[in-house]
Amino acid sequence: MQNLSNRTASFTDSVIRRMTRVSMEFGAINLSQGFPDFDPPKPILDRLAEVAEQGPHQYSVTWGAQNFREALAAKQSRFMGRPIDPDTEIVVTCGSTEAMMAAMLTVTNPGDKVVVFSPFYENYGADAILSGAEPIYVPLEPPVFRFDPEKLEDAFRQRPKAIILCNPSNPCGKVFTREELDIIAGLARKYDAYVITDEVYEHIVYAPHRHVYMASLPGMAERTISCSSLSKTYSITGWRLGYIIAAPEVVDHARKVHDFLTVGAASPLQEAAVTGLRFGDDYYRDLAALYTEKKMLFMKGLDDLKIPHTDPEGAYYVLLDISEFGFESDVVFCEKLAQHVGVGAVPGSSFFREPENRYIRLHFAKKKDTLEAALERLSSMRKKMSGLRG
Repeated sequence: MQNLSNRTASFTDSVIRRMTRVSMEFGAINLSQGFPDFDPPKPILDRLAEVAEQGPHQYSVTWGAQNFREALAAKQSRFMGRPIDPDTEIVVTCGSTEAMMAAMLTVTNPGDKVVVFSPFYENYGADAILSGAEPIYVPLEPPVFRFDPEKLEDAFRQRPKAIILCNPSNPCGKVFTREELDIIAGLARKYDAYVITDEVYEHIVYAPHRHVYMASLPGMAERTISCSSLSKTYSITGWRLGYIIAAPEVVDHARKVHDFLTVGAASPLQEAAVTGLRFGDDYYRDLAALYTEKKMLFMKGLDDLKIPHTDPEGAYYVLLDISEFGFESDVVFCEKLAQHVGVGAVPGSSFFREPENRYIRLHFAKKKDTLEAALERLSSMRKKMSGLRG
């Protein structure tokens, strides 16, 4: 038989999703894949129950139901500080995963280059390769994850078509400062590159840090493709409702890509989610307060156990430094952690382009009882993991 496509020759399955399966196998508390174990807001669920009876149950407009786009445009206009046209500047996608893929296929041609900060969410490199583009990796230096402006400009000197910017960042929780964003924006303008942003954690930011939208910076709306989703903001990761916001000419191309990728997002879920998009500002303040409380609980627990870790500025991930255990493979460490300690984690090497083996990623988007149970199990980590490095 003929050979299959070589696009995926360098791929593995998703390490994050694999670690969820490992967690299930050993009955571990799953702090690997970033989804909550608490319910979405009740008004959204109540509306979903009504929609189950009333509909809609057929296709909506391919690029998003009209009322969904209007509610999304009103919300994001408020937060992004510029008017967004629901009819010409929005594509509703099947989660931010599709939004990022559609953005890449909209912007790049085979052979183009794309800048990616490392560490990065595992899909970005795959998105570039599936698009026929070549990723150029620029390191964010741990533990504070700042970038060297000269190294970044070296990447731009290779004339990339775009840069991918995850802000707040998964996995490291970095929130890019206004000054850092100005540097990135200046280079994008200087070298005529697009900025593809992944902003799914836009409302999960810890004081004194503040999320600044790249598209809100002077001269950047027309060259920024803003990708996000409702998954993390409303605790509906399984609904797969994402979106692209961009200039009309970009959106016109992205709609064509989206149409042939997935046709459209689920119409009943769009209808129910309109309720959440119409929440007032107090909801987003309460969300930030909720995650601040979870972060403080989990960070204090790790400190009490004297487990070295990063201090996330946004999102809900923390990187634990496992250097003391002497494992040659962080993948093996995570497998044994699930089996012997009962906590699921993601090996940090899956996020870094550089040879990095000292970090594992945990998340704290869980109920208080779940986090406390995970910390209780982690209290035995040193005892149980010692001598298991084989």
